[in-house]
Amino acid sequence: MPGQILQEEETDLIIKMLVTLVAFGSAADDVRQEVVCAETGFSRAAEARDRDRFLSFVDPDARFVAGRVSRGRAEIGEAWAAVLAPGGPAMRWRPAVVEVSADGRLALSRGPYRAISTDSDGKRVETWGHFNSTWRKNTEGRWLVIFDSGGDAGMTPTEEEIAILEGEPDCGQFEE
Repeated sequence: MPGQILQEEETDLIIKMLVTLVAFGSAADDVRQEVVCAETGFSRAAEARDRDRFLSFVDPDARFVAGRVSRGRAEIGEAWAAVLAPGGPAMRWRPAVVEVSADGRLALSRGPYRAISTDSDGKRVETWGHFNSTWRKNTEGRWLVIFDSGGDAGMTPTEEEIAILEGEPDCGQFEE
């Protein structure tokens, strides 16, 4: 009947539904943060030029597209050898957008990257672009990159993209 006060059972049901929705949102945020931290750890490995650590984030069946397709860890390691070598271009990237599938097993991460190198005259060259990484949660519960590609090389970054790249996410419990 209109204007009827909710019965105690109905109130309890509504409260339980709200708590469930908040808990689900929190769980989804946690999964999203896991991917943010995996992506950041992946970048940090490249920043440190730690080839083994870098490749530990790569799924054994991964495909990376950068001019040509690299398949699997060995080919990806070869394709990234110059970046991971001392004196090579310095790479850094951070996710701006992370979306996780409903089943929590796949995720898309996208954001700005910056490569810093030196030209033939010894001048610093800074190149910006966007990356796209697809992550898959393996059977041990670890997020690994399955597809990766970058683009827009030569773009001018926005202030927001610069702030994202200079920021460090709070990975605390999700630290790799």
